Amino acid sequence: MPELPEVETVRRGLEAVTLHQSITGGDVLLARAIAGGVSSLDFLTELTGQSLTGWKRRGKYLLGQLSNGGFLGVHLRMSGQLLWLSAPSPPCTHTRVRLFFVSGHELRFVDQRTFGRMWWVPPGDRPEHIISGLSRLGPEPLEPGFSCEYLYQKLKSTHRPIKTVLLDQGVVAGMGNIYADESLFLSGLHPQRIAASLTTTEVALLHQQICIVLDQGIQAGGTTIRNFVSPEGVNGHYSGQAWVYGRKGNPCRRCQSPIERLRLGGRSSHYCPQCQPPTAISIHPQG
Repeated sequence: MPELPEVETVRRGLEAVTLHQSITGGDVLLARAIAGGVSSLDFLTELTGQSLTGWKRRGKYLLGQLSNGGFLGVHLRMSGQLLWLSAPSPPCTHTRVRLFFVSGHELRFVDQRTFGRMWWVPPGDRPEHIISGLSRLGPEPLEPGFSCEYLYQKLKSTHRPIKTVLLDQGVVAGMGNIYADESLFLSGLHPQRIAASLTTTEVALLHQQICIVLDQGIQAGGTTIRNFVSPEGVNGHYSGQAWVYGRKGNPCRRCQSPIERLRLGGRSSHYCPQCQPPTAISIHPQG
């Protein structure tokens, strides 16, 4: 699933290529890709004649500001891609929605697993009134609301594993499996460590590493593990520098111990048993 760095990479790509071009029409090839109780016909009718004036990101959601004050909402979910095509081409098997622009370009929503969704938010309405998931999001981890004190208060009263807490979108908006594993490794914390057991020093280090890892992920253009690409079709490069994620059986980049993987809350967690023992207090990152 695309996480914060991947979605931010998509946002920046869309911001660079889609703005101030009228939408001339489109095609919905999978009706359930359109959410919010709007029919495919109404979705296309309301977008036609509008142009995009800017893109925002909230957690893993994308919000395209429309020229009439409404929004185009997108959530890529497990396998969604937004592709910006400069020349006409036949839709692939997994194409779900196509939007055509006066410039001759096409914004194509491709989604193999079919969990991704798009919304039309009417002018004058707030996106969270139409896209219910927005109202349940916690603070953005790279913005001031996500402070060390905030994180400590969230962790000190829960006996859930720390990895499970980090994946809770109501605690940290946009955090996902990849960057949670990376942040925990750099903090020397085992993914099964009970959140309430973390000391203030450990929380401070974890907070720091979350911010660093997410920023590095953005700078690398995200992670291409399965099928993530930017709107221009470019793969992300973070996976080449990952410490533990997707590296089961490979030697730890620090201690050479084989990276292990466990299942936690239905998700895979990658960790180094030497650098992240269950009783570890803190391990300082390199550099």
